[in-house]
Amino acid sequence: NSMVKSHLDMRQFSESFILYIDLKRDTGFVPDNYTFLTLAKSCSLNMAIWEGLEIHSHVLKIGYCLDLYLSTALVDMYAKFGKMSCARNVFDEMTDKNIVSWTALICGYARSGDIDHARKIFDEMPERGDIVTYNAMIDGYVKLGDVLSARNLFDEMPERNVISWTCMIDGYCDVGDLVSARLLFDAMPEKNLVSWNAMIGGYCQNKQPHKALKLFHKMQSSTSFEPDEITILSILPAIADLGALDLGGWVHQFVWRKNLDRETKVCTALVDMYAKCGEIKKARNYFDDFPKKEVACWNALINGCAVNGRAKEALEVFSEMQHDGVRPNDVTMIGVLSACNHGGLVEEGKRWFRAMEEGELTPKIEHYGCMVDLLGRAGCLEEAEKLIKSMPYAANGIIISSFLSACGYSKDVMTAERVIKNAINMDPWNDGNYVTLRNLYAAEERWRDAEEVKRLMRKNMLTKEVGYSAVEVDSRVSEFISGDRVHPQWEKIQSVLGELWMHMRGQG
Repeated sequence: NSMVKSHLDMRQFSESFILYIDLKRDTGFVPDNYTFLTLAKSCSLNMAIWEGLEIHSHVLKIGYCLDLYLSTALVDMYAKFGKMSCARNVFDEMTDKNIVSWTALICGYARSGDIDHARKIFDEMPERGDIVTYNAMIDGYVKLGDVLSARNLFDEMPERNVISWTCMIDGYCDVGDLVSARLLFDAMPEKNLVSWNAMIGGYCQNKQPHKALKLFHKMQSSTSFEPDEITILSILPAIADLGALDLGGWVHQFVWRKNLDRETKVCTALVDMYAKCGEIKKARNYFDDFPKKEVACWNALINGCAVNGRAKEALEVFSEMQHDGVRPNDVTMIGVLSACNHGGLVEEGKRWFRAMEEGELTPKIEHYGCMVDLLGRAGCLEEAEKLIKSMPYAANGIIISSFLSACGYSKDVMTAERVIKNAINMDPWNDGNYVTLRNLYAAEERWRDAEEVKRLMRKNMLTKEVGYSAVEVDSRVSEFISGDRVHPQWEKIQSVLGELWMHMRGQG
Protein backbone atom coordinates (compact mmCIF):
# COMPACT_ATOMS: atom_id res chain seq x y z
CA ASN A 1 0.00 0.00 0.00
CA SER A 2 2.84 2.38 0.83
CA MET A 3 4.47 1.76 -2.55
CA VAL A 4 1.18 2.28 -4.44
CA LYS A 5 0.60 5.51 -2.47
CA SER A 6 4.17 6.66 -3.16
CA HIS A 7 3.60 6.33 -6.92
CA LEU A 8 0.42 8.39 -6.55
CA ASP A 9 2.23 11.08 -4.56
CA MET A 10 4.91 11.25 -7.27
CA ARG A 11 2.14 11.51 -9.91
CA GLN A 12 3.33 8.21 -11.39
CA PHE A 13 -0.23 7.08 -12.02
CA SER A 14 0.42 4.31 -14.53
CA GLU A 15 3.16 2.84 -12.32
CA SER A 16 0.79 2.57 -9.35
CA PHE A 17 -1.67 0.49 -11.39
CA ILE A 18 1.11 -1.66 -12.93
CA LEU A 19 2.49 -2.37 -9.44
CA TYR A 20 -0.97 -3.45 -8.26
CA ILE A 21 -1.39 -5.84 -11.23
CA ASP A 22 2.12 -7.29 -10.74
CA LEU A 23 1.53 -7.83 -7.01
CA LYS A 24 -1.77 -9.64 -7.65
CA ARG A 25 -0.21 -11.84 -10.33
CA ASP A 26 3.16 -12.67 -8.77
CA THR A 27 2.52 -12.63 -5.00
CA GLY A 28 -0.15 -13.46 -2.49
CA PHE A 29 -0.99 -9.77 -2.12
CA VAL A 30 -4.56 -9.18 -0.92
CA PRO A 31 -5.73 -5.60 -1.55
CA ASP A 32 -7.81 -3.80 1.06
CA ASN A 33 -10.09 -0.77 0.93
CA TYR A 34 -7.08 1.60 1.30
CA THR A 35 -5.44 0.01 -1.80
CA PHE A 36 -8.54 0.61 -3.89
CA LEU A 37 -9.01 4.12 -2.50
CA THR A 38 -5.48 5.03 -3.68
CA LEU A 39 -5.94 3.35 -7.08
CA ALA A 40 -9.29 5.10 -7.68
CA LYS A 41 -7.64 8.47 -7.05
CA SER A 42 -4.78 7.51 -9.35
CA CYS A 43 -7.17 6.53 -12.16
CA SER A 44 -9.22 9.73 -11.81
CA LEU A 45 -6.13 11.95 -11.94
CA ASN A 46 -4.78 10.08 -14.97
CA MET A 47 -8.19 9.85 -16.71
CA ALA A 48 -7.51 6.11 -16.95
CA ILE A 49 -11.09 5.04 -17.71
CA TRP A 50 -10.52 1.34 -18.50
CA GLU A 51 -8.30 0.88 -15.46
CA GLY A 52 -10.92 2.63 -13.34
CA LEU A 53 -13.62 0.25 -14.55
CA GLU A 54 -11.35 -2.70 -13.73
CA ILE A 55 -10.68 -1.36 -10.23
CA HIS A 56 -14.44 -0.98 -9.66
CA SER A 57 -15.07 -4.57 -10.73
CA HIS A 58 -12.40 -5.79 -8.28
CA VAL A 59 -14.05 -3.75 -5.51
CA LEU A 60 -17.39 -5.44 -6.23
CA LYS A 61 -15.83 -8.90 -6.33
CA ILE A 62 -13.98 -8.51 -3.05
CA GLY A 63 -16.96 -6.84 -1.34
CA TYR A 64 -15.73 -3.38 -0.38
CA CYS A 65 -18.60 -1.61 -2.15
CA LEU A 66 -20.22 -0.57 1.16
CA ASP A 67 -17.15 1.30 2.38
CA LEU A 68 -18.09 5.01 2.63
CA TYR A 69 -14.72 6.46 1.68
CA LEU A 70 -14.05 4.01 -1.16
CA SER A 71 -17.53 4.50 -2.63
CA THR A 72 -17.07 8.28 -2.45
CA ALA A 73 -13.73 7.93 -4.28
CA LEU A 74 -15.48 5.90 -7.01
CA VAL A 75 -18.21 8.57 -7.37
CA ASP A 76 -15.48 11.20 -7.71
CA MET A 77 -13.57 9.04 -10.21
CA TYR A 78 -16.58 8.54 -12.50
CA ALA A 79 -17.51 12.22 -12.17
CA LYS A 80 -14.04 13.25 -13.36
CA PHE A 81 -14.34 10.79 -16.24
CA GLY A 82 -17.59 12.55 -17.19
CA LYS A 83 -19.51 9.29 -16.76
CA MET A 84 -22.28 10.75 -14.64
CA SER A 85 -24.68 7.82 -14.98
CA CYS A 86 -22.02 5.52 -13.43
CA ALA A 87 -21.29 8.09 -10.72
CA ARG A 88 -24.99 8.36 -9.91
CA ASN A 89 -25.40 4.56 -9.76
CA VAL A 90 -22.55 4.24 -7.25
CA PHE A 91 -23.97 7.17 -5.25
CA ASP A 92 -27.50 5.71 -5.15
CA GLU A 93 -26.18 2.33 -3.97
CA MET A 94 -24.33 3.89 -1.01
CA THR A 95 -25.96 3.09 2.34
CA ASP A 96 -24.05 5.91 4.06
CA LYS A 97 -23.23 9.27 2.51
CA ASN A 98 -21.33 12.24 3.87
CA ILE A 99 -20.95 15.80 2.62
CA VAL A 100 -17.92 14.75 0.51
CA SER A 101 -20.07 12.14 -1.32
CA TRP A 102 -22.75 14.72 -2.15
CA THR A 103 -20.14 17.26 -3.20
CA ALA A 104 -18.37 14.79 -5.52
CA LEU A 105 -21.61 14.14 -7.41
CA ILE A 106 -22.61 17.82 -7.53
CA CYS A 107 -19.15 18.80 -8.83
CA GLY A 108 -19.42 16.16 -11.55
CA TYR A 109 -22.76 17.41 -12.82
CA ALA A 110 -21.63 21.05 -12.62
CA ARG A 111 -18.40 20.34 -14.53
CA SER A 112 -20.31 18.49 -17.25
CA GLY A 113 -22.64 21.49 -17.74
CA ASP A 114 -25.71 19.73 -16.31
CA ILE A 115 -26.46 22.47 -13.81
CA ASP A 116 -30.11 21.45 -13.40
CA HIS A 117 -29.17 18.03 -12.02
CA ALA A 118 -26.43 19.63 -9.91
CA ARG A 119 -28.91 22.09 -8.40
CA LYS A 120 -31.48 19.35 -7.76
CA ILE A 121 -28.95 17.31 -5.78
CA PHE A 122 -27.67 20.45 -4.05
CA ASP A 123 -31.22 21.20 -2.86
CA GLU A 124 -31.68 17.56 -1.74
CA MET A 125 -28.62 17.59 0.53
CA PRO A 126 -29.69 16.81 4.11
CA GLU A 127 -27.49 19.67 5.27
CA ARG A 128 -26.25 22.64 3.25
CA GLY A 129 -22.90 22.03 1.62
CA ASP A 130 -19.55 23.50 2.55
CA ILE A 131 -17.51 26.08 0.63
CA VAL A 132 -16.38 23.47 -1.94
CA THR A 133 -19.99 22.57 -2.80
CA TYR A 134 -21.06 26.20 -3.13
CA ASN A 135 -18.00 27.03 -5.24
CA ALA A 136 -18.75 24.12 -7.58
CA MET A 137 -22.33 25.36 -8.08
CA ILE A 138 -21.24 28.98 -8.58
CA ASP A 139 -18.62 27.88 -11.12
CA GLY A 140 -21.24 25.83 -12.98
CA TYR A 141 -23.60 28.81 -13.24
CA VAL A 142 -20.77 31.14 -14.29
CA LYS A 143 -19.68 28.84 -17.11
CA LEU A 144 -23.25 28.86 -18.43
CA GLY A 145 -23.38 32.67 -18.21
CA ASP A 146 -26.06 32.64 -15.51
CA VAL A 147 -24.40 35.21 -13.25
CA LEU A 148 -27.65 36.07 -11.44
CA SER A 149 -28.08 32.51 -10.10
CA ALA A 150 -24.39 32.41 -9.23
CA ARG A 151 -24.72 35.68 -7.30
CA ASN A 152 -27.78 34.43 -5.41
CA LEU A 153 -25.78 31.42 -4.20
CA PHE A 154 -22.78 33.60 -3.43
CA ASP A 155 -24.92 35.89 -1.27
CA GLU A 156 -26.37 33.01 0.75
CA MET A 157 -22.99 31.36 1.46
CA PRO A 158 -22.36 31.13 5.22
CA GLU A 159 -18.68 31.76 4.54
CA ARG A 160 -16.61 32.46 1.43
CA ASN A 161 -13.02 31.96 0.40
CA VAL A 162 -10.87 33.59 -2.27
CA ILE A 163 -12.09 31.05 -4.86
CA SER A 164 -15.72 32.09 -4.28
CA TRP A 165 -14.91 35.77 -4.85
CA THR A 166 -12.67 35.15 -7.86
CA CYS A 167 -15.23 32.90 -9.53
CA MET A 168 -17.86 35.64 -9.27
CA ILE A 169 -15.43 38.23 -10.65
CA ASP A 170 -14.76 35.91 -13.61
CA GLY A 171 -18.49 35.56 -14.16
CA TYR A 172 -19.15 39.31 -14.23
CA CYS A 173 -16.16 39.89 -16.55
CA ASP A 174 -17.42 37.21 -18.95
CA VAL A 175 -20.77 39.00 -19.34
CA GLY A 176 -19.15 42.43 -19.58
CA ASP A 177 -20.36 43.76 -16.21
CA LEU A 178 -17.04 45.24 -15.14
CA VAL A 179 -18.61 47.60 -12.60
CA SER A 180 -19.97 44.68 -10.54
CA ALA A 181 -16.72 42.76 -11.03
CA ARG A 182 -14.65 45.67 -9.71
CA LEU A 183 -16.98 46.24 -6.75
CA LEU A 184 -16.49 42.61 -5.71
CA PHE A 185 -12.75 42.81 -6.34
CA ASP A 186 -12.40 45.89 -4.14
CA ALA A 187 -14.57 44.30 -1.42
CA MET A 188 -12.52 41.08 -1.24
CA PRO A 189 -11.16 40.58 2.28
CA GLU A 190 -8.19 38.68 0.84
CA LYS A 191 -6.80 38.60 -2.70
CA ASN A 192 -4.33 36.26 -4.36
CA LEU A 193 -2.58 36.45 -7.73
CA VAL A 194 -5.45 34.59 -9.43
CA SER A 195 -7.88 37.32 -8.27
CA TRP A 196 -5.67 40.08 -9.68
CA ASN A 197 -5.27 38.13 -12.94
CA ALA A 198 -9.04 37.71 -13.22
CA MET A 199 -9.72 41.45 -12.90
CA ILE A 200 -6.82 42.52 -15.14
CA GLY A 201 -7.84 39.92 -17.74
CA GLY A 202 -11.46 41.08 -17.48
CA TYR A 203 -10.49 44.63 -18.40
CA CYS A 204 -8.41 43.36 -21.34
CA GLN A 205 -11.08 41.06 -22.76
CA ASN A 206 -13.64 43.87 -22.53
CA LYS A 207 -11.42 46.37 -24.38
CA GLN A 208 -10.50 48.57 -21.43
CA PRO A 209 -6.69 48.39 -21.68
CA HIS A 210 -6.12 51.64 -19.81
CA LYS A 211 -7.83 50.27 -16.67
CA ALA A 212 -5.98 46.96 -17.09
CA LEU A 213 -2.61 48.75 -17.03
CA LYS A 214 -3.66 50.92 -14.09
CA LEU A 215 -4.64 47.84 -12.07
CA PHE A 216 -1.43 46.06 -13.09
CA HIS A 217 0.60 49.00 -11.76
CA LYS A 218 -1.45 48.94 -8.55
CA MET A 219 -0.74 45.22 -8.08
CA GLN A 220 2.99 45.86 -8.44
CA SER A 221 3.06 48.82 -6.10
CA SER A 222 0.72 47.56 -3.35
CA THR A 223 1.32 43.79 -3.21
CA SER A 224 4.21 41.33 -3.15
CA PHE A 225 2.73 39.21 -5.94
CA GLU A 226 4.96 38.55 -8.94
CA PRO A 227 3.31 38.31 -12.38
CA ASP A 228 2.98 34.76 -13.69
CA GLU A 229 2.29 33.45 -17.18
CA ILE A 230 -1.44 34.30 -16.91
CA THR A 231 -0.66 37.88 -15.83
CA ILE A 232 1.73 38.31 -18.75
CA LEU A 233 -0.79 36.93 -21.27
CA SER A 234 -3.45 39.27 -19.84
CA ILE A 235 -1.38 42.46 -19.80
CA LEU A 236 0.50 42.20 -23.11
CA PRO A 237 -2.64 42.76 -25.26
CA ALA A 238 -3.42 45.89 -23.20
CA ILE A 239 0.13 47.14 -23.73
CA ALA A 240 -0.25 46.50 -27.47
CA ASP A 241 -3.59 48.33 -27.63
CA LEU A 242 -2.15 51.43 -25.92
CA GLY A 243 1.28 51.32 -27.53
CA ALA A 244 2.93 51.36 -24.08
CA LEU A 245 6.29 50.22 -25.43
CA ASP A 246 8.36 51.09 -22.34
CA LEU A 247 6.18 48.86 -20.18
CA GLY A 248 6.29 46.21 -22.91
CA GLY A 249 10.08 46.26 -22.76
CA TRP A 250 9.97 45.87 -18.96
CA VAL A 251 7.60 42.89 -19.31
CA HIS A 252 9.93 41.34 -21.90
CA GLN A 253 12.90 41.64 -19.50
CA PHE A 254 10.81 40.17 -16.66
CA VAL A 255 9.77 37.25 -18.88
CA TRP A 256 13.43 36.60 -19.73
CA ARG A 257 14.56 36.78 -16.08
CA LYS A 258 11.86 34.37 -14.90
CA ASN A 259 12.32 31.94 -17.82
CA LEU A 260 8.71 32.44 -18.89
CA ASP A 261 9.87 32.78 -22.51
CA ARG A 262 9.90 28.99 -22.75
CA GLU A 263 6.11 29.12 -23.04
CA THR A 264 4.96 29.40 -26.67
CA LYS A 265 1.93 31.50 -25.76
CA VAL A 266 4.09 34.08 -23.98
CA CYS A 267 6.52 34.27 -26.89
CA THR A 268 3.64 34.72 -29.34
CA ALA A 269 2.12 37.47 -27.18
CA LEU A 270 5.47 39.32 -27.11
CA VAL A 271 5.77 39.19 -30.92
CA ASP A 272 2.19 40.44 -31.17
CA MET A 273 2.88 43.26 -28.69
CA TYR A 274 6.01 44.52 -30.47
CA ALA A 275 4.32 44.31 -33.87
CA LYS A 276 1.20 46.19 -32.78
CA CYS A 277 3.38 48.86 -31.16
CA GLY A 278 5.00 49.39 -34.57
CA GLU A 279 8.31 47.77 -33.61
CA ILE A 280 8.35 45.26 -36.46
CA LYS A 281 12.13 44.88 -36.34
CA LYS A 282 12.05 43.92 -32.64
CA ALA A 283 9.12 41.57 -33.30
CA ARG A 284 11.06 39.95 -36.14
CA ASN A 285 14.29 39.61 -34.12
CA TYR A 286 12.45 38.02 -31.23
CA PHE A 287 10.56 35.76 -33.61
CA ASP A 288 13.81 34.62 -35.26
CA ASP A 289 15.16 33.56 -31.85
CA PHE A 290 12.33 31.03 -31.37
CA PRO A 291 13.75 27.48 -31.42
CA LYS A 292 10.39 26.07 -32.46
CA LYS A 293 7.80 28.24 -34.19
CA GLU A 294 4.15 27.20 -34.02
CA VAL A 295 1.45 28.49 -36.33
CA ALA A 296 0.28 31.07 -33.75
CA CYS A 297 3.76 32.67 -33.74
CA TRP A 298 3.75 32.98 -37.54
CA ASN A 299 0.23 34.43 -37.42
CA ALA A 300 1.27 37.10 -34.90
CA LEU A 301 4.12 38.30 -37.12
CA ILE A 302 2.08 38.19 -40.34
CA ASN A 303 -0.77 40.14 -38.75
CA GLY A 304 1.67 42.58 -37.14
CA CYS A 305 3.23 43.39 -40.51
CA ALA A 306 -0.24 43.71 -42.04
CA VAL A 307 -1.63 46.21 -39.52
CA ASN A 308 1.52 48.33 -39.90
CA GLY A 309 1.00 48.57 -43.67
CA ARG A 310 3.97 46.32 -44.46
CA ALA A 311 2.11 44.14 -46.92
CA LYS A 312 5.21 42.92 -48.75
CA GLU A 313 6.90 41.82 -45.50
CA ALA A 314 3.72 40.07 -44.34
CA LEU A 315 3.56 38.07 -47.57
CA GLU A 316 7.29 37.27 -47.32
CA VAL A 317 6.74 35.88 -43.80
CA PHE A 318 3.79 33.86 -45.13
CA SER A 319 6.04 32.46 -47.86
CA GLU A 320 8.68 31.51 -45.24
CA MET A 321 5.98 29.82 -43.19
CA GLN A 322 4.96 27.64 -46.12
CA HIS A 323 8.62 26.91 -46.95
CA ASP A 324 9.16 25.69 -43.35
CA GLY A 325 6.28 23.25 -43.76
CA VAL A 326 3.95 24.97 -41.28
CA ARG A 327 0.37 24.67 -42.46
CA PRO A 328 -1.60 27.94 -42.40
CA ASN A 329 -4.97 28.10 -40.65
CA ASP A 330 -7.97 30.44 -40.83
CA VAL A 331 -6.23 33.11 -38.74
CA THR A 332 -3.18 33.02 -41.04
CA MET A 333 -5.32 33.73 -44.07
CA ILE A 334 -7.09 36.63 -42.35
CA GLY A 335 -3.63 38.13 -41.81
CA VAL A 336 -2.64 37.53 -45.45
CA LEU A 337 -5.85 39.08 -46.81
CA SER A 338 -5.53 42.00 -44.37
CA ALA A 339 -1.99 42.59 -45.63
CA CYS A 340 -3.25 42.68 -49.20
CA ASN A 341 -5.99 45.06 -48.07
CA HIS A 342 -3.61 47.46 -46.31
CA GLY A 343 -1.21 47.33 -49.26
CA GLY A 344 -3.86 47.72 -51.93
CA LEU A 345 -2.75 44.42 -53.49
CA VAL A 346 -6.06 43.51 -55.11
CA GLU A 347 -4.85 40.79 -57.49
CA GLU A 348 -2.67 39.22 -54.80
CA GLY A 349 -5.65 39.15 -52.44
CA LYS A 350 -7.85 37.56 -55.08
CA ARG A 351 -5.18 34.91 -55.74
CA TRP A 352 -4.93 33.87 -52.10
CA PHE A 353 -8.69 33.91 -51.66
CA ARG A 354 -9.06 31.60 -54.68
CA ALA A 355 -6.32 29.38 -53.23
CA MET A 356 -8.41 29.02 -50.07
CA GLU A 357 -11.51 28.08 -52.06
CA GLU A 358 -9.55 25.51 -54.08
CA GLY A 359 -7.54 24.17 -51.12
CA GLU A 360 -8.27 22.62 -47.74
CA LEU A 361 -9.29 25.85 -45.98
CA THR A 362 -12.89 26.90 -46.45
CA PRO A 363 -13.28 30.70 -46.43
CA LYS A 364 -15.29 31.90 -43.44
CA ILE A 365 -17.34 35.05 -43.21
CA GLU A 366 -14.29 36.92 -41.85
CA HIS A 367 -12.34 36.10 -45.04
CA TYR A 368 -15.24 37.29 -47.19
CA GLY A 369 -15.29 40.47 -45.10
CA CYS A 370 -11.58 41.07 -45.82
CA MET A 371 -12.20 40.60 -49.56
CA VAL A 372 -15.22 42.93 -49.59
CA ASP A 373 -13.15 45.59 -47.83
CA LEU A 374 -10.22 45.05 -50.21
CA LEU A 375 -12.39 45.34 -53.32
CA GLY A 376 -14.35 48.26 -51.88
CA ARG A 377 -11.24 50.29 -51.04
CA ALA A 378 -9.95 49.65 -54.57
CA GLY A 379 -13.19 51.08 -56.00
CA CYS A 380 -14.42 47.72 -57.31
CA LEU A 381 -17.92 48.20 -55.88
CA GLU A 382 -19.70 46.03 -58.41
CA GLU A 383 -17.33 43.12 -57.80
CA ALA A 384 -17.58 43.57 -54.01
CA GLU A 385 -21.39 43.55 -54.16
CA LYS A 386 -21.34 40.47 -56.36
CA LEU A 387 -19.10 38.71 -53.81
CA ILE A 388 -21.52 39.61 -50.98
CA LYS A 389 -24.44 38.10 -52.93
CA SER A 390 -22.48 34.91 -53.76
CA MET A 391 -21.36 34.24 -50.15
CA PRO A 392 -22.56 31.02 -48.53
CA TYR A 393 -23.26 33.14 -45.43
CA ALA A 394 -25.78 35.86 -44.71
CA ALA A 395 -23.98 39.20 -44.76
CA ASN A 396 -23.54 40.61 -41.27
CA GLY A 397 -23.50 44.23 -40.12
CA ILE A 398 -19.71 44.47 -40.35
CA ILE A 399 -19.63 43.48 -44.02
CA ILE A 400 -22.53 45.78 -44.93
CA SER A 401 -20.91 48.69 -43.07
CA SER A 402 -17.61 47.98 -44.84
CA PHE A 403 -19.36 48.07 -48.22
CA LEU A 404 -21.16 51.27 -47.25
CA SER A 405 -17.81 52.87 -46.36
CA ALA A 406 -16.53 51.81 -49.78
CA CYS A 407 -19.47 53.67 -51.33
CA GLY A 408 -18.22 56.69 -49.39
CA TYR A 409 -14.69 56.35 -50.82
CA SER A 410 -16.11 56.11 -54.32
CA LYS A 411 -18.73 58.84 -53.71
CA ASP A 412 -21.42 56.47 -55.02
CA VAL A 413 -24.57 57.92 -53.43
CA MET A 414 -27.04 55.73 -55.32
CA THR A 415 -25.47 52.47 -54.14
CA ALA A 416 -25.13 53.83 -50.60
CA GLU A 417 -28.83 54.73 -50.51
CA ARG A 418 -29.68 51.21 -51.60
CA VAL A 419 -27.42 49.62 -48.97
CA ILE A 420 -28.18 51.88 -46.00
CA LYS A 421 -31.54 50.25 -45.20
CA ASN A 422 -29.92 46.84 -44.75
CA ALA A 423 -27.10 48.38 -42.75
CA ILE A 424 -29.48 50.14 -40.35
CA ASN A 425 -31.68 47.04 -39.97
CA MET A 426 -28.65 44.89 -39.08
CA ASP A 427 -26.88 47.40 -36.86
CA PRO A 428 -29.19 50.30 -35.96
CA TRP A 429 -26.74 51.70 -33.38
CA ASN A 430 -23.75 51.98 -35.73
CA ASP A 431 -23.29 55.74 -35.97
CA GLY A 432 -20.65 55.31 -38.71
CA ASN A 433 -23.28 54.19 -41.24
CA TYR A 434 -25.31 57.36 -40.74
CA VAL A 435 -22.21 59.57 -40.86
CA THR A 436 -21.04 57.99 -44.14
CA LEU A 437 -24.38 58.70 -45.84
CA ARG A 438 -24.60 62.20 -44.34
CA ASN A 439 -21.12 63.05 -45.64
CA LEU A 440 -22.03 61.75 -49.10
CA TYR A 441 -25.10 63.99 -49.18
CA ALA A 442 -23.05 66.95 -47.96
CA ALA A 443 -20.42 66.38 -50.68
CA GLU A 444 -23.19 66.67 -53.28
CA GLU A 445 -24.70 69.66 -51.45
CA ARG A 446 -27.92 67.75 -50.77
CA TRP A 447 -28.38 69.60 -47.50
CA ARG A 448 -31.99 68.57 -46.93
CA ASP A 449 -31.07 64.89 -47.17
CA ALA A 450 -28.05 65.46 -44.91
CA GLU A 451 -30.32 67.10 -42.31
CA GLU A 452 -32.72 64.16 -42.55
CA VAL A 453 -29.90 61.78 -41.69
CA LYS A 454 -28.97 63.97 -38.70
CA ARG A 455 -32.64 63.93 -37.63
CA LEU A 456 -32.63 60.10 -37.74
CA MET A 457 -29.50 60.06 -35.61
CA ARG A 458 -31.12 62.31 -33.01
CA LYS A 459 -34.29 60.21 -33.10
CA ASN A 460 -32.25 57.05 -32.39
CA MET A 461 -30.18 58.98 -29.80
CA LEU A 462 -26.96 58.38 -31.72
CA THR A 463 -23.90 60.57 -31.56
CA LYS A 464 -20.62 60.18 -33.38
CA GLU A 465 -18.33 58.10 -31.22
CA VAL A 466 -15.72 60.36 -29.67
CA GLY A 467 -12.20 59.79 -30.98
CA TYR A 468 -9.36 59.23 -28.56
CA SER A 469 -5.67 58.48 -28.64
CA ALA A 470 -3.05 57.37 -26.16
CA VAL A 471 0.66 58.11 -25.91
CA GLU A 472 3.35 56.77 -23.59
CA VAL A 473 5.86 59.25 -22.15
CA ASP A 474 8.37 58.24 -19.45
CA SER A 475 6.58 54.90 -18.93
CA ARG A 476 3.29 56.69 -18.26
CA VAL A 477 0.34 56.32 -20.63
CA SER A 478 -1.79 59.43 -21.19
CA GLU A 479 -5.16 59.27 -22.91
CA PHE A 480 -6.58 62.15 -24.96
CA ILE A 481 -10.27 62.40 -25.82
CA SER A 482 -11.58 64.64 -28.58
CA GLY A 483 -13.29 67.73 -27.13
CA ASP A 484 -12.21 66.89 -23.57
CA ARG A 485 -11.38 69.91 -21.37
CA VAL A 486 -10.84 68.13 -18.06
CA HIS A 487 -7.28 66.90 -18.77
CA PRO A 488 -5.04 68.23 -15.97
CA GLN A 489 -2.68 69.79 -18.54
CA TRP A 490 -5.38 71.02 -20.91
CA GLU A 491 -4.13 74.63 -20.99
CA LYS A 492 -0.59 73.57 -21.88
CA ILE A 493 -1.92 71.23 -24.57
CA GLN A 494 -3.99 74.02 -26.10
CA SER A 495 -1.00 76.37 -26.01
CA VAL A 496 1.24 73.88 -27.85
CA LEU A 497 -1.50 73.12 -30.39
CA GLY A 498 -1.90 76.86 -30.99
CA GLU A 499 1.83 77.25 -31.60
CA LEU A 500 1.80 74.30 -34.01
CA TRP A 501 -1.18 75.76 -35.84
CA MET A 502 0.59 79.12 -36.23
CA HIS A 503 3.73 77.35 -37.43
CA MET A 504 1.77 75.35 -40.04
CA ARG A 505 0.03 78.47 -41.28
CA GLY A 506 3.39 80.22 -41.57
CA GLN A 507 4.71 77.32 -43.67
CA GLY A 508 1.68 77.59 -45.98
